[in-house]
Amino acid sequence: MRGVEKSMDNTKNLLNHVKDLLQKDERLVVNGELMKNKIIELALKLDKDFIELLLSDPRTKEMFFLSVGEVMIFDKDKFIRFIANKQFLPDSYTAFKNKIGLIDEKGEFISEKKDVVLSWPYKDCVLEGGMTKEDQKRDEIFWNETLAPDEISRLLEPKVFTNAKRIDKDGEHKFDGFGTDEKGDIKDNLLIKGNNLLILHSLKKRFAGKVKLIYIDPPYNPDSAANTFSYNNRFNHSTWLTFMKNRIEVAKTLLTLDGFFCIAIDHNELFYLGVLCDEIFGRENRIGIIAVETNPGGRSDSLFFATSHENFFVYARDITKAKINNLKMDEQELKQYKYEDEISRYKLVPLRRTGSNSTPDKRPNLYFPIFYDPKNKQISLEKKSGYIEILPIGADSIKRVWRWSKEKILSNLNDIEVKESKSGYMVFVKDRLRLEKKPKTLWHGSRYDASSYGTKLLQKFKLKGEFSYPKPLYLIKDIIQILSDKESIVLDFTAGSGTTAHALLELNKEDGGNRRFILCEQMDYVETITKERIKKLIKDRENDFVYLELMKWNEHFVEKIQQATTKEELAKLWETMKEKAFLSSKVDSKEVDKNAKDFEDLSLEDQKRLLLEALDKNHLYVNYSEIDDEAYGVSEEDKKLNRGFYEE
Repeated sequence: MRGVEKSMDNTKNLLNHVKDLLQKDERLVVNGELMKNKIIELALKLDKDFIELLLSDPRTKEMFFLSVGEVMIFDKDKFIRFIANKQFLPDSYTAFKNKIGLIDEKGEFISEKKDVVLSWPYKDCVLEGGMTKEDQKRDEIFWNETLAPDEISRLLEPKVFTNAKRIDKDGEHKFDGFGTDEKGDIKDNLLIKGNNLLILHSLKKRFAGKVKLIYIDPPYNPDSAANTFSYNNRFNHSTWLTFMKNRIEVAKTLLTLDGFFCIAIDHNELFYLGVLCDEIFGRENRIGIIAVETNPGGRSDSLFFATSHENFFVYARDITKAKINNLKMDEQELKQYKYEDEISRYKLVPLRRTGSNSTPDKRPNLYFPIFYDPKNKQISLEKKSGYIEILPIGADSIKRVWRWSKEKILSNLNDIEVKESKSGYMVFVKDRLRLEKKPKTLWHGSRYDASSYGTKLLQKFKLKGEFSYPKPLYLIKDIIQILSDKESIVLDFTAGSGTTAHALLELNKEDGGNRRFILCEQMDYVETITKERIKKLIKDRENDFVYLELMKWNEHFVEKIQQATTKEELAKLWETMKEKAFLSSKVDSKEVDKNAKDFEDLSLEDQKRLLLEALDKNHLYVNYSEIDDEAYGVSEEDKKLNRGFYEE
């Protein structure tokens, strides 16, 4: 007995000894505590400084190194088994601190640096990210990129597509193969149901470098009823950041070199999302942050300020190759051009400048008199008989300057007009009608009202149903107008009610464009709202689109579990799961059956939770690499569909 106690003491002493030694490596310490996964990561990489530290101590050298002649060989398997012992350190699955903030490249938090990135728990992980209400009730699986590379690779492999239909103005038809252009590229509009992270990775082979615009309206993660990303864990904020990082990184690979990424966001995650996108795209490729007033009345449920606007980040894939388009003038703007001469319609703009930098001491060359003959309506820069002198002096008697130089005025006399007012004569410039305008960073007007052109528009289609917060049609239309060309592919992997497809089809109808859309959506309303909306839109057009779904495997069992209403249903489902589902490696089905009585005593919700946890989340959908595996039962029709998509 004493020998056992002595052995336990020796083990404990060695554990403490190794802990003390590893504390000397600052990379392994966070808030005074060692990070188990970081230790394992450095051991797997055979990090030079880390190995030297272990060799510097006689006990660790003897314990974890083999002597072969004059060479010491590190037994990393033995070392990792030692570190993985729960007596050594509690389990840890992320190398990042349980704190959110800016860090430098060494991983240290900073307040002021030129080059910064965002750090948060689980940043080095991949989040599959189920979006249903039931998914929100379970703890998410964070696959660590360093410690679980096999799981990551399998999770992100291209998936099998199924249930394909071609849909046009005459309804749904049997899929007849993808349409292609002279280059062999798919020219069909696509609507795909399934997890968007997995769809994005499945799109890479066929669409990498071919998408001109990616627009997304992701879940905003607010602390309110509008939160569509309410994961029930203490890393809600970090979960959202991991969710976004995983998807934006792969989405970037789909963009053309002159392409754009545009993402909508409110104030809750504005700053963190901005730093995250700066990190992924490069700060130098951020071309604009747009504020859009989508709720002119302001939200009544706001605690302090009545929120009335949203924000849009716009990034170029490569700013040196990027070029944006102008916006068309709307009807309200066109009404301002109420005058007309033999050249065109125009509005009058004062030639006199205003503002703090518009004074003679700042711009002396722009302060001079203009002479005007009221009888003959003639303008001159020289003093003449019968001409009155006009200086750029405001109603407040402060001297200002003109907008134009003498040379420009002389060259454009036909565009100068003088009008008399109570305070004297004023000089105006004819601002001629332009059909287009350069986009500003502040968008407002009735066309961007989310109620009139979002919610009420869906009601007109009789599709509002369970969908909330649709984007205004004209907002998305203007984004597509500015950031794409007539032949562009536009991707929206958070498709929602399908506003992006609606806006794109409207724009094509107006300018004769041939833009194509790829929409992805995981929620079931993709069938009852998104697909039905697009079907209604193409009734009077020549357009069509292809509807696809990711082929489910364990996801099928997830849905069955969620839909079950009795324990008897779950009991039968468990028998099927044992035979056909991919169960987690942590689950021993024999042990579960041994404790069947304990399982029966659980509530229906607890039984559901345990069955969901029993499923391997890496097998939610069928991988394309296993399309010929008879266990999955992929039909010949679906095999043809997938080989056509993946060009094999």
